[in-house]
Amino acid sequence: MKAPPRLQALIEEGLIDTVVRQLMSGKEAMVFVVRCGEETRCAKIYKEATHRSFRQAVDYTENRKVKNSRSARAMAKGSKFGRQEQEAAWQSAEVDALYRLAAAGVRVPRPYNFFDGVLLMELVTDVHGDAAPRLNDVAFTPEQALQHHATLIAEVVRMLCAGVVHGDLSEFNILLAHIPGEEGAAGVDEPVIIDLPQAVDAAGNNHAQRMLMRDVGNLRDFFGQFAPALLKTDYGPEIWSLYQSGLLGNDTPLTGRFDRTHADVDMHAVLREIDDARAEDAARRLRMSTAA
Repeated sequence: MKAPPRLQALIEEGLIDTVVRQLMSGKEAMVFVVRCGEETRCAKIYKEATHRSFRQAVDYTENRKVKNSRSARAMAKGSKFGRQEQEAAWQSAEVDALYRLAAAGVRVPRPYNFFDGVLLMELVTDVHGDAAPRLNDVAFTPEQALQHHATLIAEVVRMLCAGVVHGDLSEFNILLAHIPGEEGAAGVDEPVIIDLPQAVDAAGNNHAQRMLMRDVGNLRDFFGQFAPALLKTDYGPEIWSLYQSGLLGNDTPLTGRFDRTHADVDMHAVLREIDDARAEDAARRLRMSTAA
């Protein structure tokens, strides 16, 4: 097929040879199957982030590092340059997360290059060599559901130990890849985690705990359709408690149970925190309007 303009630049740079076909088109990106020498890979072309709400962007981008103070000021003001910088930061977050997680041994698509807003990465395939299906398109036996759930909980732990929370993990952004066996042996299916532009820093984002709980809850609810015993598990709080205590490692045994302690809530302290946050926000807005 004819190469889209955004991919033509990669052809001219020698990063890809030909465009085979379009694989998918979503709100945030279009993905194409491409050939690079003897290998088949995929190219993710990011779109303008017009479908994400401001609140979502704030939650995910809290405390993300930017290139310089000029970029930070422009992003705070919401200028045209600031929006461009914010979009560039959103795209590079996925690239950074992929390299970071791949180095930590998390099963994500292998990244190869990021050029002019296009991410070149591994094409995750099924047993026939076609693009692997998402989990929501596959039915599982109870045994398969338990196995894949355990695998993904271990991946969530490995991600957290690498300082990353996915932030939007569900059956819609996990692929089921097929790993061929050696010398004619039967292969195995393996979950592969994708779509990481909203990944957050576990230690630097105040929403990281809530996002991890949601990620783990989504896994529980999906696989619980096939293995109902999973619906009674409570891995999220257990994982986060171990992480906060400095006791979480890649091989830390988990039980899926968590005993919550019930303590009295100091409502006066909570209200003071809310008032302080409102005052800080009002001061920030005043500074921004004065600077403008």
